[in-house]
Amino acid sequence: MSEKAALRTAALFPDLTHTLAAPLLAQTEYPWQALAGLKEFIRALGPALPAEEYDCIGEEIWAAKSACIAPTACINGPAIIGPDTEVRHCAFIRGSALVGAGAVVGNSTELKNVILFDGVQVPHYNYVGDSILGFKSHMGAGAITSNVKSDKTPVVIHTDGECIETGLKKLGAILADHVEVGCGSVLNPGTVIGAQSNVYPLSSVRGFIPAGHIFKAEKGLVKKR
Repeated sequence: MSEKAALRTAALFPDLTHTLAAPLLAQTEYPWQALAGLKEFIRALGPALPAEEYDCIGEEIWAAKSACIAPTACINGPAIIGPDTEVRHCAFIRGSALVGAGAVVGNSTELKNVILFDGVQVPHYNYVGDSILGFKSHMGAGAITSNVKSDKTPVVIHTDGECIETGLKKLGAILADHVEVGCGSVLNPGTVIGAQSNVYPLSSVRGFIPAGHIFKAEKGLVKKR
């Protein structure tokens, strides 16, 4: 498979059963295309969620009854917090956030315009903006997504000698399922990481990391054995 083909939604997220955003993602060629319509998608989905499972806890904020949300957390709508998810002390959810089941949004973690699949963990001092994190992906303490280029131009993703114009001035990272990002790492605008890949701590990552690889800050990219 070419790198360009590997960036498509169907390749990065072949199993959409682990997110309520499945209908939104399924109609995209590339997953980041879902981010532009995420706010309106949440606004439409929230009122349709089953009342026996979800409560409306604020203006355009729907949380599963089984979710555990710290009283010090700040949540702005529109947002959906899934079943058995934990939102910890002083978490800041700025809006346009669809957080799946069994996720962890940690202390002082900030989310904005994001899709977090089921089982995602962003447990300590993370910033995740304009990003999609796949099933059971994990960002170590202090790992962040950088979602705006320093020159403020639209984000372009480079692969196979080609440039994919996203048309987005704000685009953080796309993590496929079971991605591990080490502590203190920065995922630069438009970073895409394939399933089962690992990023070493204190890495500055950009571009596309294929599935099943390890990104080592000092040694580059190494295929898993």
